[in-house]
Amino acid sequence: MIVATDLTKRYGDRVAVDGVSFTVRPGHVTGFLGPNGAGKSTTMRMVIGLDRPTSGTVTVDGARYADSPAPLRAVGALLEARALHPGRTARAHLRWLAASNGIPDSRVEEVLGLVGLGAVAGQRVGRFSLGMGQRLGIAAALLGDPPVVVLDEPVNGLDPEGIRWVRTLARSLAAEGRTVLVSSHLMSEMALTADHLVVIGRGRVLADCPMPQFIAEHAASFVRVRSPRAGQLAELLRRSGADVTRDGDELHVQGVDAATTGELAAGAGLALHELGLVTSSLEEAFMTLTAGSVEYAAARPAAPRTEVTR
Repeated sequence: MIVATDLTKRYGDRVAVDGVSFTVRPGHVTGFLGPNGAGKSTTMRMVIGLDRPTSGTVTVDGARYADSPAPLRAVGALLEARALHPGRTARAHLRWLAASNGIPDSRVEEVLGLVGLGAVAGQRVGRFSLGMGQRLGIAAALLGDPPVVVLDEPVNGLDPEGIRWVRTLARSLAAEGRTVLVSSHLMSEMALTADHLVVIGRGRVLADCPMPQFIAEHAASFVRVRSPRAGQLAELLRRSGADVTRDGDELHVQGVDAATTGELAAGAGLALHELGLVTSSLEEAFMTLTAGSVEYAAARPAAPRTEVTR
């Protein structure tokens, strides 16, 4: 379990992390989300002792990670996949890590096979693609068979098969009872992977809740209904207190659920061609919550110019 309490990190006058508190529990995949510059990477670096907090504490299973006699056996972390010597082979890179923590060489071969690098284990890592480097970084994180796994952007550079593999891996690690913290900018993938979300913006926690609760609280939803008598149905729904917008034979209804909409239509003898609940995606919910916390907001692109030929 990872416990952060009032965690703060300052760089001169700049506050990168501002009083952050959260708990990452075993048996779940916790998604760690936030816009660029929100303080995610700094927080993850403090978890594994690469940055020292200005104030506050963070512990892993009740102790500071830096105090662990065999860190790779306590926490497996992927923060920067390319932080390795380009002249070493993949096997040699993992072997020296294993030797530093008293891990047998047999475990090196296990994790190479697990991440799909067994056939290229003798190649120098400087020739690896971005995706291969990510797989090697994940292999290093799993080397000590740790109870806690921290992965920062683990699917960066991976192809669709690799992305699905990382998703399956994260969920299987959690199913084994491990503590899994994953940071990613791919909202569609995080929606399929995470059980719980911690969202930060400008160094502060904006949300800390299960995925379904986050969607319910921050995603817009409406009932979509299509009817050849849409005008009559819209008036009926408005009289029942619903907020209705119309686009041809399609209505978007808020304030009345799908079951009530169907019952009202049936009672009035109005045929329906479609009826269902539409819920915004995790990406839309995330954008809504963090709209005021984006540090590097880009200008909207100008509309394309249309040239008129005479």
